[in-house]
Amino acid sequence: MAKNQPEGYLALPAAGSGPGVLVLHAWWGLNATFKDFCERLAGEGFVAFAPDLFHGQIATTIAEAERLSGEADAESERVRADVHQSIAYLRSLEAVTGQALGIVGFSFGAYYALGASVDRPEDVGAVVLFYGSGQMDYTPARAAYLAHFAENDEWEPAEAVAQLAESLRAADRPATIHSYPGTSHWFFEADRPDAFNEEAAALAWERTVSFLKEKLAKE
Repeated sequence: MAKNQPEGYLALPAAGSGPGVLVLHAWWGLNATFKDFCERLAGEGFVAFAPDLFHGQIATTIAEAERLSGEADAESERVRADVHQSIAYLRSLEAVTGQALGIVGFSFGAYYALGASVDRPEDVGAVVLFYGSGQMDYTPARAAYLAHFAENDEWEPAEAVAQLAESLRAADRPATIHSYPGTSHWFFEADRPDAFNEEAAALAWERTVSFLKEKLAKE
């Protein structure tokens, strides 16, 4: 662990430097899927850091995940503080280039990614969401938004997606929202064979990388 690095996982690009991206894990915790996502981002030239918002706890069942995420949401101020600390850490790294960071939030992490874009508008230039939303006033934000949602999602209904789109529109924030036909929640996560959709995941990855490269290009 690097000096002053919060608890989490850091992946550096081969070039040694690049735009910074914070990765906020889903309700499973910081498992191998999200560490691998950081490595994939590093392979595309980003400096990626995923804070461990559950501090070492990992769920393997939905029941465990519900418990962990519920406990974390009950301490939402602590989770927000962890996210803010991680933003400050990324900004402090000499390896990080550019004027703003990107944040990618998965499900549970999506709400906190959205919140960070409002709380830290000077730090967050791009937000990517995977099947997660949040209703708040986005007027203070300066970020652009890209969201990936499943067509059939019991955890994130179409009404919530529509509300997110309207909230971002009301704040005059640029946002692109995709719905992937024939998919369900967790369609991007290869360790969820009951939901993983290889074709949709590949397209969402391509769109994510293009979006982050465009929005976080060094000025």
